[in-house]
Amino acid sequence: MKGVDEFYKWYAEDQKFIEENGERKKRGRKASKNYYFTYITQNAIVAYNNETDTIKKNRVFEEHINYPLNKLVENVYHTYGFTYFDVPYEDVQAEVVAFLTEKLDRYTEDKGKAYSYFTVVARNYLIIQNNANYDKLKGRAEIDEVDQSRNINTEMAINERNDSLRDFTDLWCNWYDTNLEKIFSTKRDLLVADTIIELFRQRALIENFNKKALYILIRERTNLKTQNITKVIGVMKKDFFEMYDTYNKTGQLVRNP
Repeated sequence: MKGVDEFYKWYAEDQKFIEENGERKKRGRKASKNYYFTYITQNAIVAYNNETDTIKKNRVFEEHINYPLNKLVENVYHTYGFTYFDVPYEDVQAEVVAFLTEKLDRYTEDKGKAYSYFTVVARNYLIIQNNANYDKLKGRAEIDEVDQSRNINTEMAINERNDSLRDFTDLWCNWYDTNLEKIFSTKRDLLVADTIIELFRQRALIENFNKKALYILIRERTNLKTQNITKVIGVMKKDFFEMYDTYNKTGQLVRNP
């Protein structure tokens, strides 16, 4: 994808293909109604970065990048529950989208999926701003207004662990997706594993996380029986916890043979 003109040529061919054949599918995944940041968005960002004509850059940004960035910021903001902003949410969203726009040129395809890359950038920016606002609030508070029932050190430790787990889960999904066919050999197992990875990616949108409900979701997406699903879940569960432990110690994603 060299520039905006090539992007729109590719985009027209892609839309024609979809009109004639239906939505593109990837290893059995069902498209989510909330899937706003797509391969089209990623290609648009690459074209935007390769383009030198300002008018063309503005066009592709407004038509294919601006809305996905706004939705990405909206989901990150509400998913992580940032609470120490004293301005309306719309102002925060506009500020973060502007920041992401400034960082668009730092993205290259060798850095993985654009969605994952900019999710991390947005989250880190919001964490820094949220913590700075909290420090200001804490500095203004009188000692007798401090809520004695809270243990700030404990909360910070929990938040740090949750942040680490979220970062690892995003990286794990990308790693597992890339290495899926090295771990599972049958089409049935690949379908189950691919579905589980997609559920991990969409975890912020899933309201009910109990075991029974998740099995139902997987069965609905794969049309397979529970016993076919359980084996794959067992392998992936073991990999997740072992790789998370290694990640915490070394910062590397390594799967034990």
